[in-house]
Amino acid sequence: MANPLEGLSFQNLFDAAADAMLLANDLGQIVEANEVALQLLGYNKAQMLGLKIEALMPERFGKQHQHNREAYSKKPEKRSLGKGRELLALRSDGSEIALDISLSPIQANSHRFTLVTFHLADQRRQVEEALKISEERLRLAKEAAGLGVFDFDYKQNIIHWDERMRDIWGEESEKSVSYKKFVAAIHPDDRVARQTVINRAIDPTSNGEYSVEYRVINPNDGVERWIATVGRIHFSAGQATRLLGVARDITDQKILEKTLQEHRSEMESLFKQQVASQTVSAIAHELNQPLAAISAYSEVALHAFNDANFSPDKLKHALESCVAQAQRAGNSLHELLAFLQKGELVTARFDLNKAVKEALNITKDDGYGGFNPLLELEPNMPDVLGNESQVRKVLVNLLRNAVEAMRGAGVPTSAITIKVSTNQTLNMAHVTVQDSGPGLDKETAKRIFEPFFTTKPTGIGMGLAISRALTEANGGQLWLEQNNQPGATFNFTLPFAPQLNQHHVK
Repeated sequence: MANPLEGLSFQNLFDAAADAMLLANDLGQIVEANEVALQLLGYNKAQMLGLKIEALMPERFGKQHQHNREAYSKKPEKRSLGKGRELLALRSDGSEIALDISLSPIQANSHRFTLVTFHLADQRRQVEEALKISEERLRLAKEAAGLGVFDFDYKQNIIHWDERMRDIWGEESEKSVSYKKFVAAIHPDDRVARQTVINRAIDPTSNGEYSVEYRVINPNDGVERWIATVGRIHFSAGQATRLLGVARDITDQKILEKTLQEHRSEMESLFKQQVASQTVSAIAHELNQPLAAISAYSEVALHAFNDANFSPDKLKHALESCVAQAQRAGNSLHELLAFLQKGELVTARFDLNKAVKEALNITKDDGYGGFNPLLELEPNMPDVLGNESQVRKVLVNLLRNAVEAMRGAGVPTSAITIKVSTNQTLNMAHVTVQDSGPGLDKETAKRIFEPFFTTKPTGIGMGLAISRALTEANGGQLWLEQNNQPGATFNFTLPFAPQLNQHHVK
């Protein structure tokens, strides 16, 4: 069978090379040049062959090149010139071009040649610059996100980590740490859950993805931080070899989540209490009149029976019992209402603009998002005086009602405008909540604050009644604004906190 490489000459390979190449003899004369080199240096082959290598060098480098060529001829070896410095070649038109140059000795029978290969230095610089830019972008992104990078070597049982990871774990200098020491900083209550995630990830049948949140206790200051880690397991022959991943400090996020949850719990408790209070109030309102009538008629009957001809003992006893039970029912209702409303209102100064933003976050977290909030907050608004939790409850209730109204009407582009300003006439803080829903007709608007009146299929009609009661308890007023604007517009006011005493140093 014929060798397919037979007939493939050095010249074929030389001309097929993608790099610029020259072949020089031991006297430094060019004996061959490929087409790429001719185009790069601006020569034709007749002009190039026979030239001394020095002719391709700027004159100012001639002596140095001569010295370098003589040294190379004494000890020829494959190597690159310049050692990282930029070299220049002279083109036929006298212009200079930056190149990287490498030399390779070739022995052919009794003759020795040097293969000179040129690479455009601009291309190398472009690649290096692109790499630097990419690395800088990655570094900036990592710093902006507060990411720490780690590499867990399963074979060595060692974790290599960057400065950010060492800062979180309280290790200032060690660039690697044993797995045992790494795990020791993890909160004891979170270790089992974290290990469960790792066991799932190192299963060869899994996709190797690793994602878990856990707490880390810094041994230096005892500070507890929440960490979110994401990574991927690398396998070799079905065995986990490395875990590469990033970690991010999410402590602030966890604190915010806890705060919002506490606010929600406070408001839900407050809501239930107010529902019970308003419910009992409405029942008392409905029952007090008939109970008062029973009491009055019973007293009249008692007076009448005093003049009757029949024995009044049994009837008198029954009527007296009727009076007692009627009065007892009324007293019981009042006692229950007083019990549910017991306790003094705790007020404090707070930032109303901040309360509005928190109410927006709570509303969205509770599944009432999907609308565009348009905030018009008065800058440098003085603090208001009231119960911040109750005021947030009023805001959340108004926002929920607005969202439900817009959803029910199928509004394509829903928006809610929340405006906080100073009511100069009343010298109070003024909040306006306006939606882009269908609005309210006149009859509905008249009854909107009545207990148990609702336009919702599943509503109990207590939300706005409670919101009005809370606003009034905090020294303000809540009302529905009747105007020609689209949607419904609710307003409420709150008193400003007294100005703090100013102490001047003379």
